[in-house]
Amino acid sequence: MGAWSLGLNDAGDRAMIISTWNVNSVRQRLDHLLAYLKTVEPDVLCLQELKCMDEAFPRLEVEAAGYNVAVHGQKTFNGVAILSKRPMEIRTGLPGDELDAQARYIEAVVSDGTGVVRVASIYLPNGNPVGTEKYPYKLAWMDRLIAHARELMRLEEPIVLAGDYNVIPAARDCYDPSAWANDALFLPQTREKFQTLLNLGLTEAFRATTDDAGLYTFWDYQAGAWQRNNGIRIDHLLLSPQAADRLKSVTIDKDMRALEKPSDHVPIRIELS
Repeated sequence: MGAWSLGLNDAGDRAMIISTWNVNSVRQRLDHLLAYLKTVEPDVLCLQELKCMDEAFPRLEVEAAGYNVAVHGQKTFNGVAILSKRPMEIRTGLPGDELDAQARYIEAVVSDGTGVVRVASIYLPNGNPVGTEKYPYKLAWMDRLIAHARELMRLEEPIVLAGDYNVIPAARDCYDPSAWANDALFLPQTREKFQTLLNLGLTEAFRATTDDAGLYTFWDYQAGAWQRNNGIRIDHLLLSPQAADRLKSVTIDKDMRALEKPSDHVPIRIELS
């Protein structure tokens, strides 16, 4: 499988692979999902934008591939899941707003053989169009995520907050910054809140391995964006210090975008020692 692979220290045996992927309809992408599980064999896979209710998730097929399944679904929109080869304990929903019915957050405590790793699958709101209620909702959701992450950090355990953040962190993370200047994904307020999240002591796995520009996780379906590499990097894995100390490599599985009827996102994965 073609990929951009970036390593810190590749010595030693494989320990734990954690992937995240906005699948953009799990039922439409089921064949791609099962192939990915077979080829990459992630220990944990975080999925976003399932676009189905819990009962419509292809649980039997995924379980037959050797995975435990935890789903927080929603009809037509949103939806997140965590697939794990190992046992896990689950919580659903992001604290801070009991009236928020959107399925955008699920968290699992997963056994890693010697202890546990806490993993979240996150589908952060897009926020467009700016000027509607969608952008304040995005910012408020980010505030709730910051507050929850602050509480999680007090646990002092390996934590991986993975998902589609709908945040372009910096100009080098998009093909044309001027084209995104007024977009909710790239507005200064959005990037500032993302930085506030990092300032809790979290490490962005990808940027721990490279400063290179032009490496993306999303290409729009329109205007030949994939063919011209007009992409953006909005899928991230944020690590607590206890997880960052174990980071061995980061891989963007970019060739998933070249498949027939692909998601507009590709998986990105980390390997922890």
